[in-house]
Amino acid sequence: MKWSWSALAGLAVGSYVLKALGLVLLGERQVPARVEELLGLLPAALFGALIVVSTFADERALVIDARAAGLAAAAVAVWRRAGVVVVVVAAAATTAAVRAIS
Repeated sequence: MKWSWSALAGLAVGSYVLKALGLVLLGERQVPARVEELLGLLPAALFGALIVVSTFADERALVIDARAAGLAAAAVAVWRRAGVVVVVVAAAATTAAVRAIS
């Protein structure tokens, strides 16, 4: 998974470049509010997709392992409206605990 962080950075940059390119190409024309709203959500959707792929994919196979438990712990922490640091620590601690048990 060495490529995942470079892919994440590339997709993030590419997303913003496409967004800026669209605004430059449209010039002074008004973009519909719904389209503008959806363009603003694109980076978050790509980031979420990369999280899911990094968690459940191993080469060409679906894998449920300690990473899935860490993601579940992070999801619960987000649901409980915990801070970002608490979410990351909960995910890391859960992943480490499951790996230690296995």
